[in-house]
Amino acid sequence: MSASHPSPSDEPSADAASASVPHPPLSECASAFLRVGVESFGGPAAHIAVLHRVVVEEKRWISEERFLHALNFCMLLPGPEATQLATYVGWLLHGVRGGLLAGALFVLPGALVMLGISALYLFFHEVPFVSAAFFGVKAAILVIVADAVIRIGKRALRSGAAVTIAVLAFTALFAFQVPFPWVIACAALAGFSAGRLRPAWFPARDVAAAGVADAVRPRAEGTVMRSLGRSALAAAIGLVVWFAPVAALAAATGPDSVYTVQAVFFSKAAVVTFGGAYAVLSYVQQQAVERFAWVTQGQMLDGLGLAETTPGPLILVLQFVAFLGAARAPGGLSPLAAGTLASAVMLWTTFVPCFLWIFAFAPWVEAARGVRSLAAALAAITAAVVGVVANLGVTLSLRTLFGAVGEVRVAGATIPAPVVSSLDWRAAAIAAVAAVLLFRVKAGMAWTLAFAAAAGLVVSALSKS
Repeated sequence: MSASHPSPSDEPSADAASASVPHPPLSECASAFLRVGVESFGGPAAHIAVLHRVVVEEKRWISEERFLHALNFCMLLPGPEATQLATYVGWLLHGVRGGLLAGALFVLPGALVMLGISALYLFFHEVPFVSAAFFGVKAAILVIVADAVIRIGKRALRSGAAVTIAVLAFTALFAFQVPFPWVIACAALAGFSAGRLRPAWFPARDVAAAGVADAVRPRAEGTVMRSLGRSALAAAIGLVVWFAPVAALAAATGPDSVYTVQAVFFSKAAVVTFGGAYAVLSYVQQQAVERFAWVTQGQMLDGLGLAETTPGPLILVLQFVAFLGAARAPGGLSPLAAGTLASAVMLWTTFVPCFLWIFAFAPWVEAARGVRSLAAALAAITAAVVGVVANLGVTLSLRTLFGAVGEVRVAGATIPAPVVSSLDWRAAAIAAVAAVLLFRVKAGMAWTLAFAAAAGLVVSALSKS
């Protein structure tokens, strides 16, 4: 499938912007996305913040408007939205090659780390050194998420309607536990309606005024039927690539083997779990613990903690689940070999669909940039995303900074309330210094995370002395 796609004729400013920034070579893109994969700690909100910092602010490869447009679309897809966003940006820059490279390099560092940690957990049942280092990283993640809220909010909340949607999205998730897909669907409907009835509520963004060079100018895609044919071809190839290895695995190991069962289960999860990584985790936790007994509830929580404090997508906790589940029933393999094979199966069946969605539908999403009502719907989704990210940040802060969190019921709302006496002053101190490093000193993400890891080791050693 070609990387080209429809282009609105009313974007002359994008050409001017692209002229000021050379089109990045594939090798430079590979280096950048590998860096994003290494620095992406703390779940989807932090991952999106790191990706935004690199491709929009530092490299200036795409504009703010283009980034938010892609983010809106990825929030609507099943599966891990941060991985899909990285793939989308890579596709914008270098077509299918760029998308494959960006998505793979975003996932690879975390997958390798999780594979090693899963093996350590299997044989030693605890990883105190890693836990101590990532205790500090987890505190710093709070600052990264706050940075994401500030950066995206400043650019996305450009009208009273957008601010209202962001507040309502946060309230619906935080206080009323409304399912994520309903929040996004309501925001999209509100934006679409406003785009037709009250266009001023979601004003169109002037690409030139964004002050960010857009190094990508899409070429004309041709006729609508040609675009449809390309999307159909991409979908057909993606389905074959996705399921052919699953069929071969079932033939080699049997339909009832743990590998085949996991392949089918994770493929299903990739399709039905709308709402990002946290929606996936909720579904998998119920099935993996209660139905298949691949892990215990305690092990599931351990895996989630490790996934939150290691690089890469949060959904890599599924790799931990797959590894332990296969190691318990290895068949003719050693537990280590069985866990490694199961990890590969999970990675394939979970992330191949991400590439399929992007390569099949991204050309149409780019075309929607010229349709006012659809653009308003996506702008409303962006506003809701600010509320979603804020909710994730507050939830993570409560879990990281306090040892106990209760609930307060007010007018039908269930509001999490921390027990003040359970405040972890060590985590709070690390987060405070990380905020100074990131916002005041401008130390950068890598140095901030390195400090946090070292601080975690120090406070762990002091607490044992």
